[in-house]
Amino acid sequence: MGEWSFFTNHARALICVARDPGIRLRDLAVTINITERSAYGIVSDLVHAGYVVKEKEGRRNRYRVEAQLPLPESIGRERTIGDVLGLLTDVDAGRRPRQRTKERHAK
Repeated sequence: MGEWSFFTNHARALICVARDPGIRLRDLAVTINITERSAYGIVSDLVHAGYVVKEKEGRRNRYRVEAQLPLPESIGRERTIGDVLGLLTDVDAGRRPRQRTKERHAK
């Protein structure tokens, strides 16, 4: 059986950017197993669609997810990007890492 994922590469890239706003495209590509050129194209798509804002920070880029925007699919329009990212990452819609409880560390 071939490899597959529940999420598109765009969704996987958005999750990576939410977890690490300073991620390099090279690292993003390695993380989601795509080429660096594909990572560039996906991030460009997300920026052009308004879901990610790219800001220059010295020689590097820093990304900010526009968490308040609705999901693009009609079935999920009542949910925001931040709602979904909050479920999939340890980052809340306010862009701060959630505090881990001692019980979660004990696992």
